[in-house]
Amino acid sequence: MNNVKVDHIGIATESIEGSSVFWECLGFINSGEEIVEGQGVKVRFLSGNLGSKIELLEPLNEETPIGKFLKNRGPGIQQLAIKVDDINKIIIKLKKIGVRLINEKPTIGANGKLVSFIHPSSAGGVLVELIQD
Repeated sequence: MNNVKVDHIGIATESIEGSSVFWECLGFINSGEEIVEGQGVKVRFLSGNLGSKIELLEPLNEETPIGKFLKNRGPGIQQLAIKVDDINKIIIKLKKIGVRLINEKPTIGANGKLVSFIHPSSAGGVLVELIQD
């Protein structure tokens, strides 16, 4: 059986600094920041004391996936991240049932975790990020 849980909600923003004020007012605490060059994004994680996490995503430029998202849709929820035990096993299972993947081979994401993305057309209009520690 695969252990699975919602890891975080990713929110595209023009400014991590500006967006953080709102989430910190609600009680979330800055729990780390980094640049993920491969995805062209600056990331800040905000954690709640009950284990929930928000990931703020600021593009490094307009031509990155987050830059394009902001240009087309504006700020808002960009993805729902699901933590899994074995990302490669899940990818194989998803492919067998015809799920469209954005990347079939996991890449390194924030915090050095393996990530792969499921196209919104296969997930009810939601971009789903699979994450493995």
